[in-house]
Amino acid sequence: MTRLMQYLILIIAAIAVSWAAIFIRLADADPIAIAFYRMALAVLILAPLSAVSSFRKLTKLTKRNLLLLSISGLFLGIHFASWIASLKYTSIANSVIIVSTHPFLIAIAEAIILKTKIGRWTIIGMILAISGMIVIFSSSLGFSNSGILGELLAFIGAVCAAGYLLTGRIIRQDMKNRDYIFLVYLFAALILSIIALITNTSLFGFDEQTWLFFVLLALIPQVIGHSLYNFLLKHMKAHLVGLAILGEPIGASFLAILIFSEFPPTETYIGGGLILAGIALALIRMKSDDKSVETA
Repeated sequence: MTRLMQYLILIIAAIAVSWAAIFIRLADADPIAIAFYRMALAVLILAPLSAVSSFRKLTKLTKRNLLLLSISGLFLGIHFASWIASLKYTSIANSVIIVSTHPFLIAIAEAIILKTKIGRWTIIGMILAISGMIVIFSSSLGFSNSGILGELLAFIGAVCAAGYLLTGRIIRQDMKNRDYIFLVYLFAALILSIIALITNTSLFGFDEQTWLFFVLLALIPQVIGHSLYNFLLKHMKAHLVGLAILGEPIGASFLAILIFSEFPPTETYIGGGLILAGIALALIRMKSDDKSVETA
């Protein structure tokens, strides 16, 4: 595959994932229902290619890996539920920028759990990102629009995304990516169905337009966008694919302006710029070849 083709696919993946927040806003449903159908419909779309081999692999998993797979699905389900809920309380730009800070949370977790060393440039990137988050959070303080709640939910989404990637990194040593993706989406859908039952969230009774956005959400950002990212990890260095994380908040913010006329406040431009600069700096200077990349 030529370098030009690789970058073209990378751009397509970034554009596909950028539509997630837009489809979520357009769907007239509870966040838990949206998260459930994002996962459940993705499973149905992937089933013809992955179901047989994935279930065969499931029967051969050790108890340890089965537990890790369940934990990964739990993290993924909560990640989508909390991040999707955040879009009801804060701007698309704020939400997607904050949830994109998960690479730093992974670095911190690895330093604590695996005793890995955090590089100088990663630390500088973290400082920039934390400064940016403070700026964004400060823009919601003192207002009655519950923006601070949305930003907290987006941050919970970032924490869960980091947990999902860390557990997935361990499991994927013993599983093909195709089997892992299918099974973890299935586990996430099951967990979200349980959450819906506990919270008395209806999973039925939606209009045709909402069902259309459910399908588009599962197909374009989830199946196409994330599948292309994982495909490119076989052909490009992971930190280059990781830089495409920056494409989602930029693309989603641009689409929000075009579709909803949602212009972010000045603090979002300042704080978002600091966060994205911090992520870019850390990823560009990254020496290790991180094999896991995933977004809202």
